[in-house]
Amino acid sequence: MKIGSPADKPPVVPATTGRTASGEASQKTVAPGEAEASAQVELSQAASVLLSGVGASSPEFDAEKVARISQAIADGTFKIDAGAIADKLIANAQELLDKGSH
Repeated sequence: MKIGSPADKPPVVPATTGRTASGEASQKTVAPGEAEASAQVELSQAASVLLSGVGASSPEFDAEKVARISQAIADGTFKIDAGAIADKLIANAQELLDKGSH
């Protein structure tokens, strides 16, 4: 069921309302994708832990390995080891939990 397409909706433009010295309301329009100077972002402790590990232990990109796997998928010979995937997920989760407790 199609409800509508993004082209049917006007772009959202956030606006803030303030008061001038004379007490009249004024509006400030911010262009889409542009943040106000006062905008702040605070990360949770969990997000900080996750972000601190990004790129720290990841090896370089291996284009040849990607090509080999892509070819195996295309040939229908690629086998998925569900046990190995589950073991890695558990190990990664445990590592994140250990980092968060320090």
